[in-house]
Amino acid sequence: MAETLISPGVLARENDNSFVSDRPIRNTAAIIGPTVKGPVEIPTLVTSYSDYENRFGTTLTSGSLEYSYFTSITAFNYFSNGGETLLVSRVANTATDYLPASSSADIFGSGALNATNGITFKTLGDGVIYNNAGTLDAEGAIDSGTSDNFRWEIANSSVAQGTFDLFIRRGNDNTDNKIVLESWTNLSLDPLASNFVSKVIGDMYENYNQSNNQIDVIGNYKTNSRYVYVESITSTFLTPNYFDNNGTAKAAYADSIPVNASGSFGAATGDLIDGVKFYDTIIDTNTQGLVAADYTDMISLMANQDEYKYNVLTIPGLFNSGTNLATPIANAINNTQQRGDSIFVMDLVDYGSTVTQTTVQAAARNTSYAASYWPWLQVIDPNSGQLVWVPASVMLPGVYAFNDSVSEPWFAPAGINRGGLDQVVRPEVKLTQAQRDSLYSGKVNPIASFPATGVVVYGQKTLQTKASALDRVNVRRLLIALKNYISDVAQTLVFEQNTIATRNAFISQVNPYLETVQQRQGLYAFKVIMDESNNSADVIDRNEMIGQIYIQPTKTAEFIYLDFNILPTGATFPA
Repeated sequence: MAETLISPGVLARENDNSFVSDRPIRNTAAIIGPTVKGPVEIPTLVTSYSDYENRFGTTLTSGSLEYSYFTSITAFNYFSNGGETLLVSRVANTATDYLPASSSADIFGSGALNATNGITFKTLGDGVIYNNAGTLDAEGAIDSGTSDNFRWEIANSSVAQGTFDLFIRRGNDNTDNKIVLESWTNLSLDPLASNFVSKVIGDMYENYNQSNNQIDVIGNYKTNSRYVYVESITSTFLTPNYFDNNGTAKAAYADSIPVNASGSFGAATGDLIDGVKFYDTIIDTNTQGLVAADYTDMISLMANQDEYKYNVLTIPGLFNSGTNLATPIANAINNTQQRGDSIFVMDLVDYGSTVTQTTVQAAARNTSYAASYWPWLQVIDPNSGQLVWVPASVMLPGVYAFNDSVSEPWFAPAGINRGGLDQVVRPEVKLTQAQRDSLYSGKVNPIASFPATGVVVYGQKTLQTKASALDRVNVRRLLIALKNYISDVAQTLVFEQNTIATRNAFISQVNPYLETVQQRQGLYAFKVIMDESNNSADVIDRNEMIGQIYIQPTKTAEFIYLDFNILPTGATFPA
């Protein structure tokens, strides 16, 4: 239907002002930490705890000082409380002997499948073998009985046909009971064939490039395997026309076809790094090979908000216990400040610290893009069933997720209604009122324990020193939600004509959105200005468009005073 009249008549038009926005932000958290397997230094999105387990494993060393379980418990708690997507960045020190350099059949994952020529596969890091190994058993598997490892098997090799099959098997299976994780059949070494092994399995992999702080994608064919990619085809005779005129494979080609065999991707010896000591060992190096720089690299990589989307960042157990940890901590704070779309839930102190030690660390920080909670908490490791101690940052992404699932991001993730920690057995310290007062006045959010309600997050301050609306978590997260949505609207207008119509299009989307936020108790009032008053001819000539959004965020009731007034009989009540 035409929007204007050419000849006399009546045009009935509709203006739908009943716009109701979808939830302004979806809870997406990011965690940086050690895991027992999975891609190293490659941020990976998981959508459930089972997905996390498949990619990164569970826990091997719960109940010890080996804190690999921080990451897994964070993931479990997050998804258990309504979290939707989790960005996991596994840290490991790939610059030391703990991950030996690549060679045939080494721990990093090369398996030469023919003694002389042939093909070499390499692991994608999706197994404990990426960390370590131990002694190979007769079948060639690492640490016989370790299901997180995997092995390779070549079967149905046919020189006459020039084909072979590849099976990826679980590391603790055996010849009589094979557990096949992946199978690839009728593979060829002919680059022109549709079943060319590099085309079918893939030779593409991701690698963190430390020199430019980017993820490089290497290879020509998309990798379809969860476990391996084709690293190289080593034969010098790999050219088309492998068969003579009689259809018989040429001798050189025959030498290149992998033989029927099975083996492991692991080395004969190695050092386990399936857990990471967080106590005082992540300083320069530690027994597992981790260094502060391993965290710094991942923090810097995840500062790219165009590539990685999240609104909560946590690095459980990374606190200023050593001088060299100041850098990754500062980088994490700078990360969230520069992104402007996330909040860093940070740990301040080690297990066994005092209230004073905690507030001293908090006093050294000044940002509304970070928040801290104390004390440490005892929980049950869902994988081992053991009682373990974790810093508060392990549990808080789950609290944020629950808050957003039952209310809105601009509600305080605290208190009895939205801050309950049902999974916590007990806090390290049962805080007194005086201790809670000291923590809260020192910008640290107390985790309290009440007889009737259990363990509860009982604060929502950011680490901002200046008293303002942004010294509260709910207001910071309100601003994150508003900026995310309104910036997305503005993005659609880049390269559009700088006219009244374009500016009105912006306002027509933003105003209804802010109205829904107001209706959902996020704002007292708001005003959006994008007109000639702030878009003068000079502004337009500079190819700029300016919008000004004024908001009055709602505040939370954190201090409730109840005056009980006892009156004599017959007294008049106040009007």
